[in-house]
Amino acid sequence: MRQILLISLCALALAACQSGPSRQAALPNQPQLDVPAGAQTVTVAASPEAVRAALVAGAQQQGTTVLQNQPNMVVLERPMPGENPALDAEFGPSDNGQRVIRIRVRFTGAPCRTLAVQDLAVINNVRTALEQSFVLPGNPNTMQSLQGLKSRAERGSPCPPAVS
Repeated sequence: MRQILLISLCALALAACQSGPSRQAALPNQPQLDVPAGAQTVTVAASPEAVRAALVAGAQQQGTTVLQNQPNMVVLERPMPGENPALDAEFGPSDNGQRVIRIRVRFTGAPCRTLAVQDLAVINNVRTALEQSFVLPGNPNTMQSLQGLKSRAERGSPCPPAVS
């Protein structure tokens, strides 16, 4: 009798393990992200790998330089050639080298829920001894760019759309 009861309990426990709600496993070694002042965020219904791939592909299509391409961070750089009196007035002249916009996108998450954090900086005299970096606050144009990343990453994703 005890053996039948034990076998029944084991079978019941095994059935419960197999028929329980399916959970998507979190990806290993995903970092916690801080969101600095001025950064913009979006939640993407895709994996961190899909977000990174969409970000790099979009940059390559637009001719934007990819400075760093890491599992949880991509750093892009876009040159700002020519005179720009508004940026000169705000950040000083970039008269000893090129001025660029540096875009850093960090991301972390699970297969169907990735948090992407974007922050921006103006770099005067990039890659010279007089290089200066100034953090830029996000604006509607940069948020539109982040939303475009979300759309590209979710396009091929089997996940239901994320609300951010």
